[in-house]
Amino acid sequence: MVSLLSFFFVFFVFFTFTNPCNSQQPTTTKDYLQLPLLHKKPFSSPSQALSHDTHRLSLLHARRHDIKSPVVSGASTGSGQYFVDLRLGTPPQSLLLVADTGRDLVWLTCFALYDSACTLVPQPDPSPCNRTRLHSPCRYEYTYADGSLTAGFFSRETTTLKTSSGRETQLPNLSFGCGFRVSGPSVTGPSFNGAHGVMGLGRGPISFASQLGRRFGNKFSYCLMDYTLSPPPTSYLRIGGGFPHEVVSKIRFTPLLVNPLSPTFYYIGIKSASVNGVKLPIHPSVWSLDQSGDGGTVIDSGTTLTFLPKQAYRLILAAFKRSLRHVAKPAEPTRGFDLCINLSGVARPSLPRLSFRLVGNALFAPPPSSYFIDTAEQVKCLAIQPVESGSGFGVIGNLMQQGFLFEFDRDKSRLGFSRHGCARP
Repeated sequence: MVSLLSFFFVFFVFFTFTNPCNSQQPTTTKDYLQLPLLHKKPFSSPSQALSHDTHRLSLLHARRHDIKSPVVSGASTGSGQYFVDLRLGTPPQSLLLVADTGRDLVWLTCFALYDSACTLVPQPDPSPCNRTRLHSPCRYEYTYADGSLTAGFFSRETTTLKTSSGRETQLPNLSFGCGFRVSGPSVTGPSFNGAHGVMGLGRGPISFASQLGRRFGNKFSYCLMDYTLSPPPTSYLRIGGGFPHEVVSKIRFTPLLVNPLSPTFYYIGIKSASVNGVKLPIHPSVWSLDQSGDGGTVIDSGTTLTFLPKQAYRLILAAFKRSLRHVAKPAEPTRGFDLCINLSGVARPSLPRLSFRLVGNALFAPPPSSYFIDTAEQVKCLAIQPVESGSGFGVIGNLMQQGFLFEFDRDKSRLGFSRHGCARP
């Protein structure tokens, strides 16, 4: 049995430059790219879990071929994150970055590039950014609410990707943070095991999705495959492009909402929640984003567990307990979890089914395996946590996103999702 999948708390992030530079605006194409998305094995204990111009010719070729890179899934370091395999520098070096829709900055620990990029970053000086150098002397500091931070130089490098025909394409001037100082549990703890840094996929202009979106269409998509499957299945992060009709016809959409006080995040609107098809008496205001910027729900690939408003959580928890009364006996408490069950002797347990009705009337109905996780032999716990009202927002974490194709269409400001299409290259 695979033990508990870890979670990676969502933190408010503050980002400052001492000497910010303006990135060059790239051209736009209608192609798409795919990057390897690697899922790391969950933590070994629940307590850990609670405590991510060859250039021009290449682009011309890219217009004739889909740009993609095959995905290999990993399961060896005890992280609850999904990792993207990014090839950066000249010659290209393969780096594993946490795929994080709740961050903007693409950053990596500078020693990960050895002498390719970051060792060429000039020392800072009092003058403004010098665009004639390979790397600007702009310094950055990216700080997390728990005191974790990455600090270093803001740089540009070439990233190498593959087309569907197998041809390599080089894209210049990817902006990223080269971190010489990295500290704190959010960026060095167990959930970060095996990662060289973070691929920010947020809505800000410096995110990977924004930088490449301007070149390949302002949308991206991914599938996060079930971490318990063996051998690990293939999945993709894709920038731009579209899907075959048989996939598109099954995608359901809900608007992406904007919180001006937290512009990085992808907010969605929840109208109601149901357990086993029965709508729970949760007032709509419980799900809403208020004028002070509190509340609402975000889709975040960098958080593992799901967090819901406390008022909604209590009713969902009570409904689950009623449903499980005649299915399984309670298990010994697992620290940090409010509901655990012992399934010893139960061949095919009928676990309660949770669903959310979203704005636009789309129904998001993840399978029970996406919110009941193994914490010990024959023991499953509810992988949902409460959030106090007025103290933050709800999160649909990567565990609950497993097995769905998600498309973030930034031009149309909508999120598409479907249980079909994840197996496609």
